[in-house]
Amino acid sequence: MTRTVSISPFKDQKPGTSGLRKKVPVFQAPGYTEAFIQSIFDSLEGFEGKTLVIGGDGRFYNRDVIQTALRMAAANGFGRVLVGQGGILSTPAASHMIRKYKAFGGLILSASHNPGGPTEDFGIKYNISNGGPAPETITDAIYARTQVIDRYLIADFADVDLDALGTFEGGGMTIEVVDPVADYAALMETLFDFDAIRALVAGGFRIAFDAMHAVTGPYAREILVRRLGVDPAAVLNATPLEDFGGHHPDPNLVHAKQLYDLMMSPEAPDFGAASDGDGDRNLIIGRGVFVTPSDSLAMLAANAHLAPGYKDGLKGIARSMPTSGAADRVAAKLGVEMHETPTGWKFFGNLLDASRCTICGEESAGTGSDHVREKDGLWAVLLWLNILAVRKQSVMEIVEDHWAEYGRTYYSRHDFEAIDTDQANQLISALEGKLDSLAGHQVGSLTIEKADSFTYHDPVDGSVSRNQGIRIFFEGGSRLVFRLSGTGTSGATLRIYMERHEHDPARQGEETQAALAPVIEAAEALAGIRKWTGRDAPTVIT
Repeated sequence: MTRTVSISPFKDQKPGTSGLRKKVPVFQAPGYTEAFIQSIFDSLEGFEGKTLVIGGDGRFYNRDVIQTALRMAAANGFGRVLVGQGGILSTPAASHMIRKYKAFGGLILSASHNPGGPTEDFGIKYNISNGGPAPETITDAIYARTQVIDRYLIADFADVDLDALGTFEGGGMTIEVVDPVADYAALMETLFDFDAIRALVAGGFRIAFDAMHAVTGPYAREILVRRLGVDPAAVLNATPLEDFGGHHPDPNLVHAKQLYDLMMSPEAPDFGAASDGDGDRNLIIGRGVFVTPSDSLAMLAANAHLAPGYKDGLKGIARSMPTSGAADRVAAKLGVEMHETPTGWKFFGNLLDASRCTICGEESAGTGSDHVREKDGLWAVLLWLNILAVRKQSVMEIVEDHWAEYGRTYYSRHDFEAIDTDQANQLISALEGKLDSLAGHQVGSLTIEKADSFTYHDPVDGSVSRNQGIRIFFEGGSRLVFRLSGTGTSGATLRIYMERHEHDPARQGEETQAALAPVIEAAEALAGIRKWTGRDAPTVIT
């Protein structure tokens, strides 16, 4: 039986580039989750009898929302739903499943790298048929619908056993509980030389992978352990937990400190990596060396041809605007297109669908390629392992060789988290107000070459995205970027990105924060961070 339930619209259900994110108690309010899911369905057309993919990162409330989503999908006319066993499905695996089975779209239940638990974060994101995040035309329509929605449709049937593989029927719809790992693992075997990686591991190469009690634990066990022969003990925090073990599943040097300390110790294995809550981000650390996400993108692009899936070379490279220019130098040498986009994977999706790029990445630890339409944490780990197996060098040697050839781009991001939203907006407004007068201005030892608010003109669909972050360029190749992030659920996060390029090998051995000191000082002088936020230091430095 299908019921129509009357509700009042929720005025704050604004989905961003990563879907709707709120605290769990907000989603638990009567009708709140249902209103948002119904708003998604009401904003779509032509899905009658089609397939929908549903899965999440296993965080608290994941299973409850899946049961609700199944009943609502049936009531709204979907013909089939594929759902990951245990409610588990990494974001890149969901993207692949949508593409492989030609699904109409998918619901991904995650708040990415944010904490989980009864009072922590939850999120719902809709991905379209190409496997990528919904474009603004759809998210805007969803938001508009939430402002007026007055009912939702739901079918009445018993909870589906999410832990049992098999096919079930509910509300006239077919529900298939599927292995969340198998299809994704098979895809990875088509891209990378598993024989070479197995031989590397069998030869004594040691790995440490931190799954952070998040979604990639089962994927790492299947791929790294069962298929590549890695010691099971090398996969740390491998069991997905609803609260991620009480930790923050963000693969950076603060929240993956256990891994970082191991890799900097005398007992360090050869290669260390981590992934986040929903499996789309990565952290790469060699013995004694942290590889910044910006550098990792450049190094993966420069060496991708060593993996079977990329042996024919790259069609192009794309990076988000805040990501350093290290990849630009690789694209120039390879003679391929280089694209600078706003933050948000949907912008890469357009380029990938149009065959304008092959590899893309964001400085926030996300890299990926044209194999799916999301960033992919384990993909990056496997490409690194493939490169290491072929080059037969250490991570440190590959990094140093790259710097010698392309120069080193010192790079860091300073995050000021959970600051007052009004103060954050005032800081940005004040900075924007003086952009036109900054050229030629001296800030400490640096001279400003130009400054702007980044506007992106999409070369595929012609769309224009304005106000994507403030860029300040200095003579000699240094750069500052200021941007407010929408990935949190409490207050605002001010992100400040600093970079300085160094061609001289004799000056490539400085500590990063020391090398960037003039740029860091310029950020304070230009933006008045202490004045506006009351903070003397960032919350997180990466």
